[in-house]
Amino acid sequence: MNILILTGKFGMGHWSAAQSLRQQLLGSHPAASVEVVDFPAYAMPNFSGVLYKFFNLMVTHGRHIFNLYYRITGTGCSDARPPFEGVFLDRLAQLLYQRQADVVIATHPLCAQLVSRLKEKAREGIQPGAADGETLDIPLITCVTDVSSHPEWINRNTDCYLVPSGEIRRSLTEKGVDPGLVCVTGIPVREEFRHLSHSSEGKVRELLIMGGGLGMLPRDTAFYDALNRIPHTHVTVITGCNRRLYQRLRGRWENIQVEGYISQVWDYMARADLIVSKPGGITLFEAIYARVPILTWPPTLQNERNNAKWMEEQGIGWVADSMNCAGEIRKILMDRERLSAAAYRMECLRRRLQTGALDRMMEAVYRSGCHGWKEKISGMDIVGGIDGCDRVCVVSGTVVGNALGESETGKNPLSVWGTVSDAGVCGL
Repeated sequence: MNILILTGKFGMGHWSAAQSLRQQLLGSHPAASVEVVDFPAYAMPNFSGVLYKFFNLMVTHGRHIFNLYYRITGTGCSDARPPFEGVFLDRLAQLLYQRQADVVIATHPLCAQLVSRLKEKAREGIQPGAADGETLDIPLITCVTDVSSHPEWINRNTDCYLVPSGEIRRSLTEKGVDPGLVCVTGIPVREEFRHLSHSSEGKVRELLIMGGGLGMLPRDTAFYDALNRIPHTHVTVITGCNRRLYQRLRGRWENIQVEGYISQVWDYMARADLIVSKPGGITLFEAIYARVPILTWPPTLQNERNNAKWMEEQGIGWVADSMNCAGEIRKILMDRERLSAAAYRMECLRRRLQTGALDRMMEAVYRSGCHGWKEKISGMDIVGGIDGCDRVCVVSGTVVGNALGESETGKNPLSVWGTVSDAGVCGL
């Protein structure tokens, strides 16, 4: 089975989610071919670098423009026509034929929009470059990488949505998406976070401060002076790709360890009592799996504001009043009961996610024949969200499948989940 994961490097969250999905799928289906493609770079190799630089400039120095665009498009319709559609669709068709893709997973809304449009054209009989017997009408799974139901994620030819929370599932349903197509899986994170065990060394508290890939951290040294004075606390600051800040901060304080870009963040989370970071979707779910409460910088981008609002509603973290929030950090670190309560809620959230749903979906598509899904999909009625702790999925009112996702003969290949108790994750 050939699984193609399409994404874009508009911020590293979409790319990180795609890589996590690949790791998960290869772990459960080692014989499958799973490829991650940065689609804008594939489609426009001479222009994508400029496009990504412009995006980074906009989110760092032109946030009001990004937020205005996000709000305006947030009130629009789904099935948006993507920019450069003509060029993109030709290149997408070429990619799908080259890779002989059986399933497409999109972790960026642009990619989901393009695949949906290509499927629509295929159903109209327009299939550029198709040979006899080939079709572009293949399963499309959209993985939403923010706690968001923005219309840009919604497309009529999407066969399944993987969403962060039950609230997003309900919001998509209110916007016309069939609830049977929505599965609450959380935002994908690497397997290392899913099996993390906490380590504690003596009585020293561990504070982890992260600035994301761009290293967006406070510049005022007074902030770090205050952190250095918190008693019995070791601080790790990760500056990402911000080499200038790394050079400026490194080695100046006794209790502060400064690191640049690191790939094994989970090792630091395993030791942390509190994380301070921006409220990116990936970071939130890494923290949830690590069960480490999070204090976020005041969000400036609208999608991150949505993430932060959900985080506070769930009681798993807090939003600081300002970037220079050393006083708030100290107060939270000193309150063990507050930290323990937030960590407990994280564990509850983690247990309610359908973490094995994607693996069982791929297995069912494979068993039914990679191109035989179309005839079976019409009977699908998946209850994909978890609003409480009662069930994961029901097909036409009947529980189907067990913890291994074994489906009944003749059932839609995407309808393979059982109850929460079947999966062994109830008892919250």
